[in-house]
Amino acid sequence: MFNRILSFAFCLLCISLSSSFAQAPVGSSSTKIAVINSYAFGDEKAGISRFVEAIKSVNAPFVTVNTDLNTMNTRLQTLAKEIQTAREQLARGVAVDEKNIQTKIDEAEKLQREIKFKQEDAKAQYEKRYQSVVGPVMQAIGTGLRDYAKLKGFGLIFDASKDERGFLVAIGDEKVDVTKDFIAFYNARNAAAPSAKP
Repeated sequence: MFNRILSFAFCLLCISLSSSFAQAPVGSSSTKIAVINSYAFGDEKAGISRFVEAIKSVNAPFVTVNTDLNTMNTRLQTLAKEIQTAREQLARGVAVDEKNIQTKIDEAEKLQREIKFKQEDAKAQYEKRYQSVVGPVMQAIGTGLRDYAKLKGFGLIFDASKDERGFLVAIGDEKVDVTKDFIAFYNARNAAAPSAKP
């Protein structure tokens, strides 16, 4: 989900950058183009610190939910194996407590419903929290990228990270990739900014 939102945001940014620089005087030099990889923004060591902090802040309350879901899924897998084993034994004519099998089937069905509900609830809460915490940071990154483009004289900056169709921009010249330079620019400019709190 993060990748879809980030790719969409930078796609819009590319359009806005191209329109703002499209009115260059006739006879001026060609538009400078750069490439950026927005996936690098989330790198804990070399990424955009405010963005990394915001993502951690969003993820923190969901650690317990993930642990619970993993425990429930493990139990469901165990039940499925036990039910399958009992059915195979029945097929071979081995005496099996059918009441016990039905109890396990009922438990497995109930567990499936609980897992589905818990997943849907967690997803809705996560998306809401993501929008409120990460959304403003992404807007600030978009503004920072626009300022960076103006400062460096880029008329267009493409996001080289994969989009939903798996398209990847090929970079022929490494000097065109300004990801590290932009991250350093943004982090330096926002060093004193307050970090996102859970």
